[in-house]
Amino acid sequence: MHSTEDELDFYDALDLIDSSVQALGDKTLQAIARDLVETIRRNVTIDWTVKESVKANLRRLVKHLLRKYGYPPDKQEKAMVTVLQQAELLC
Repeated sequence: MHSTEDELDFYDALDLIDSSVQALGDKTLQAIARDLVETIRRNVTIDWTVKESVKANLRRLVKHLLRKYGYPPDKQEKAMVTVLQQAELLC
């Protein structure tokens, strides 16, 4: 896997111990992590953590991305929360 440290952090945030998530396979999970990093970087602003409208937009984008890749529906909410926590650390 050729990736950045940021991608690895998001990859680790995807609940990899769950078998339904593991079923997506490494290539798909890597693609999700890569797209998450790109999406977060494109959509954050300096004060995004205090602006509810920006946070709401990021939640929407992350949910859309997880659905796009077939991430298990019952795991999406937890993943979205974890991803946004990771985004706060990244930014």
